[in-house]
Order: sequence, then structure tokens, then C-alpha cells
Amino acid sequence: MENPPGRRDEPAAGPLLEQSYKIEGGNFIAAGNAATRLKDLLKEIKIPADVIRRAAICSFEAEMNVVMYAHRGTITLEVYPAEVVLRVDDEGQGIPDIVTAMQEGYSTATEAMREYGFGAGMGLPNMKKNSDRFEIHSVIGQGTHLRISISLK
Repeated sequence: MENPPGRRDEPAAGPLLEQSYKIEGGNFIAAGNAATRLKDLLKEIKIPADVIRRAAICSFEAEMNVVMYAHRGTITLEVYPAEVVLRVDDEGQGIPDIVTAMQEGYSTATEAMREYGFGAGMGLPNMKKNSDRFEIHSVIGQGTHLRISISLK
């Protein structure tokens, strides 16, 4: 589950397509915009519907975590011949206990976040369930980095 930073398993050639989306921490009004744009781009380039659905779930959950817990972040979509990769990098508080955070129902959401309807503790578990490969690395006080891979085969 947790891998060292800097690990790269992509093919030597770069992605066929790469697009980044900025996310502003604390901006619940714009929350979901990056995930929607990412999903629309995948539809436009004719990625299979099941892959789009899984990528949409992962990108939305990741975006909401950035909005709730980080100052800012970026979701980068990379499309390779055999997979879609989502890289999520945030500048936030970091996750002190990844093993606990990966448990369904575990949440550190504040009451204010819950008033927006978030904080069910399903974000990270949903991302892992909807990916073929899920990597997470987090440093307290610096941020969290995710690599989510969904196979096109």
C-alpha cells in the first residue's frame, strides 16, 4: 500500500495525454469541478465507460480530501496505452496513520465538514476499491501523494 516517494513504474515513453487540475483547499463551492472536468476529458477521448466511472469516483474522493484537509493540491491525469493514472499531490497536514485512515468509516472530518455532507470515512477506501493499483505516501506537515492506476485492459 505505502511506497517510497519517487517510485515510478510507468513505461519509459511518456503518457499519451497529460492534464493537471488545480484544487483550492477549503473551497467547498468549487469542490468537484476538477473531477468533473477530468471525467469529461476521459469521455471526450473515448475511454471505456467502466474506467471513466472508476476514475471519476477516485478523482472526486481525492479532490474532496484536498478541499477538506489541504491548503492546495493538484490532480494530474495521465493516459497510457494500458492504463489511466491519477496522481494527487497536496500541500496539507499529512496523514499521521495511513493504516487507520484506510479503514472504512474512519474519519477525521470536523462538524463543519459534516454539515456539507462529507466525512463518512469512505474516501481513501473508495479510491483503493476503484483502482487496480493504489499507492499513498504522506508526510506530516507537508502533504499527501497518491498514485491511482486503472487498467484499460
